Amino acid sequence: QVQLVESGGGSVQAGGSLRLSCAASGYTYSTYCMGWFRQYPGKEREGVARIDTYGSTTYADSVKGRFTISKDNANNTLYLQMNSLKPEDTAMYYCATAALAPWASRLCPHLARSTFTSWGQGTQVTVSS
Repeated sequence: QVQLVESGGGSVQAGGSLRLSCAASGYTYSTYCMGWFRQYPGKEREGVARIDTYGSTTYADSVKGRFTISKDNANNTLYLQMNSLKPEDTAMYYCATAALAPWASRLCPHLARSTFTSWGQGTQVTVSS
């Protein structure tokens, strides 16, 4: 089982930046899809960005050009650099990972949320206008 711990959330003004980190420990998958999700109060968790084993990335339209997902394989850490933050980015942010067969890495952008079996506890991001 993979353990994920997010950090880096906080409060910023609109236009500001934050960088979220997600440290992975325990068993790590050789082939995987990792993602950042966010959840508004009373709403379902939605995808923000994903990255696969080979570094291919996908983003939700609402964050394209503003957020960047990346990973440090040596330190088993996933990042989300968030720039030009907007009040509508205010949410709880979660990282998650899904194990994939080597041939399935290209499916990372299309995986259902239920496919992600390991989740962090979340970190709150608040953007004020």
